[in-house]
Amino acid sequence: MRWHIDVSMIFLKTDEEIELLRESNRILGKTLAEVAKVIKPGVTTAYLDKIAEEFIRDNGAIPSCKGYEGYPATLCTSVNEQVVHGIPSEKVVLKEGDIVSVDTCVLKNGFHGDSAYTFPVGEVSEDIMKLLRRTKECLYLGIEQAVTGKRLGDISYAIQNHAETGGYQVVREFVGHGIGRQMHEEPELPNYGRRGNGIVLKSGMVVAIEPMVMSGRRNIIIENDGWTARSADRKPAAHYELSVAVQNGKADILSTFDFIKEVLQERFI
Repeated sequence: MRWHIDVSMIFLKTDEEIELLRESNRILGKTLAEVAKVIKPGVTTAYLDKIAEEFIRDNGAIPSCKGYEGYPATLCTSVNEQVVHGIPSEKVVLKEGDIVSVDTCVLKNGFHGDSAYTFPVGEVSEDIMKLLRRTKECLYLGIEQAVTGKRLGDISYAIQNHAETGGYQVVREFVGHGIGRQMHEEPELPNYGRRGNGIVLKSGMVVAIEPMVMSGRRNIIIENDGWTARSADRKPAAHYELSVAVQNGKADILSTFDFIKEVLQERFI
């Protein structure tokens, strides 16, 4: 992780640019909903990837992750103890009781969208449901702090505090980030920190907030593929992400889980 933030490299977005970002994120929300339609026991993560890439391209966008620093797929599909960056594969078959984090980015009109959602596969245990709910709550508590005049550490603290008071740990090796014309921009946004610390948030900043929460210890291991990060103790982890624009009074959420909710209905967490 880099600790120094180059404030001169934080690009404030205009209202017009924020609308372009919203369009990319809207396509992304619909993409995750298409994936939600087919998640069930017996489905491979490679099939999820195929569905997502076809939908993104059919909507005039580009899958940003594919080819990024050599990454081979459209989606990151991280199952159970995998935290982030799991590579879709025909060998990974989803089973009843699994969870799968689906994370991806799209590029349209020169701007990227970024979002992630952790899906239960069939019926999962109550312990797993508690992990998913808590992680999603961390996301929205972080978003509440993404307003003009707050500091970066206020977002980080809100996420860390809610995770840890629930008995969970946050990942420290991976962070949220700015987003815009580049998929990863300044500032980096850790999921842990101190209130009142860090740079002052300004209107027009756009960040991807993405708590990654562990049900066991926070230590991670990178698998031999060089991408997949999993919990060292092999206990489950969850990951939710939305892109938001910092504004006065209330953050403007550019990504959306609404299309997923339409698909999952009463199964929506």
